[in-house]
Amino acid sequence: MSNSVLTHAFHVDAAPEKVFEHLTTPESYIGLSPLVVAVSDVDRAEPGVIRYTAVERFRFLWIFTHDNPIDVALHTDGLSVYGEVRSPGRVHMAYRFDLEPDGTGTRVSDRLDLTAPWMLAGFAAGQARKVQLARARILAERLSTAQEGAARD
Repeated sequence: MSNSVLTHAFHVDAAPEKVFEHLTTPESYIGLSPLVVAVSDVDRAEPGVIRYTAVERFRFLWIFTHDNPIDVALHTDGLSVYGEVRSPGRVHMAYRFDLEPDGTGTRVSDRLDLTAPWMLAGFAAGQARKVQLARARILAERLSTAQEGAARD
C-alpha cells in the first residue's frame, strides 16, 4: 500500500457558515468534485454524521467511462468537515476541510490522506489532486456568485 498526503489552502468570498453549509450538503458535491455525477442514499440518522453513496465517473481515452460507487461518511466538528471515502480497489481517502474567518470571507484548508495499492497509487493521487484543485476553484466561484446574488436582492 502507498500513502499520499495532499494539502491545499484557498480563500472563498463567503462567510464560514455558508461554506460549512455547502460542504455538509452531499448534493453539493455533484460538480463540486468534478468526478462526482450522482449522490444517493443520504442518511442523517446519526447526529453529526452524514452517510451517502456517491458515483464517481472516470473517463479513459475520452471514450470509455467507468462509474465508481463510493461510500462516504461526513462528520462535523465546529467549523471543520471531515470524513472518509472507501472505494472499490482498496482505495481509501480521509479528507478534512478546516474553515476559519479570513477578512469578509473564509480560509479553507483542504487535506486529503490517500491510501491505495501501489499499482493504483499514482493514478489515484493524480486524480485526487486534480479534484482538490478544481474543488477550490468551483467552491470559490459557486459561493462568490451566491454572495453577489444575495447582495443584489
